[in-house]
Amino acid sequence: MDDLIIIGAGIVGLATARAVLEREPRTRITIVEKADAVATGQTGHNSGVVHAGLYYEPGSLKSELCRAGRLATIEFCEENAVPLGRVGKLVVATDERERARLDALADRSVANGIDIERIDAAEISRREPNIRGVQAVFSPGTSIVDFGLVARTMQARLEAAGVRLVFGADVRSIDEHGSAGAGEVRVRTADGAEYRARRLVACAGLQADRIARLGGLPVDFRIIPFRGEYFELVGQASLVRHLIYPVPDPSMPFLGVHLSPTIDGRITVGPNAVLGFARERYPRGAISAADMFDYLRFPGFWRMAFRHRRAAAIEARNSMFRRSYLAACRRYAPGLRLEDLGRRFAGVRAQAVRPDGSLVEDFLFERTARQLHVCNAPSPAATSAIPIGRLIAGQFAVGAR
Repeated sequence: MDDLIIIGAGIVGLATARAVLEREPRTRITIVEKADAVATGQTGHNSGVVHAGLYYEPGSLKSELCRAGRLATIEFCEENAVPLGRVGKLVVATDERERARLDALADRSVANGIDIERIDAAEISRREPNIRGVQAVFSPGTSIVDFGLVARTMQARLEAAGVRLVFGADVRSIDEHGSAGAGEVRVRTADGAEYRARRLVACAGLQADRIARLGGLPVDFRIIPFRGEYFELVGQASLVRHLIYPVPDPSMPFLGVHLSPTIDGRITVGPNAVLGFARERYPRGAISAADMFDYLRFPGFWRMAFRHRRAAAIEARNSMFRRSYLAACRRYAPGLRLEDLGRRFAGVRAQAVRPDGSLVEDFLFERTARQLHVCNAPSPAATSAIPIGRLIAGQFAVGAR
């Protein structure tokens, strides 16, 4: 019997195993993952941004873990020769209304202890000749990385330390026996295999609510999938040097379409945020009837949809029409042309929604005597993965025998 089973081999699951071994190197750990490799979900389908923590409510887990995660991610990359680009980020206001919101964002950044610089229109043009705005906030601490490579590097280190990774393991049941002091958790997978351990940590991402229900937790939220669609710029690899973000719109639940240099020398545009018709299918038009039925019968979905109906209409229009998507980018990058929007690809965000239709904004953890479930891990979860793992290892005594 193992000391710990971890469900999910995304970056949070791998970082949790790493943190447990930091505390107790003798811990016997098995990671079960239904895909055939690590980082096939949200970890491998994102903008690759190591966030500094500009946006988050002071005192929230997001704020605290993001700031710690930025430093931990940089340290991990330096120690393991993982390429990291310290490109910095410009959050650009394009009119006077956005300028007021930018000032509020700058104040929040200062309250969070984030190093920023306020710059005017002339300085924006000097630093980024292809970008236009009336004012910007520059975050020098924002970086870029390939989080898939970070996860694969973690995998190699974990396997060298004796951690067992089992792929193709689709969890179908979780049974907990005994109290916190004595007992075990049994996990059965679709192929009939059984795994037993003293503790279980679930980092199941897009399946977090389903796995929590299997574990017997009283789940009152539902994971709603949102597609984040990107374009890759064609022939514009030198368009910008920094990450370029719009000022967040408080009526929209996500950060908006941005320009992202990647660690391999490309520039992506995106993502938008449209309702997904499948949790783990990435091609355009992919549908899972089971996934759709799951959220359509959830009252919180309809309340959320009504509350954000304006944002949903805008995002749907941008998804259907390239010209609308382009218009969102041209507010701050007026030189972009339709033909610059090349290959299209997507990720899927896991967003926990309450029965009242509210989005769960912060990280959410639920537990029983022998289980801990990461129920909501939105952006900046990849940036925050290492301190999330340490938080779990510290609060949930998985390593003691």
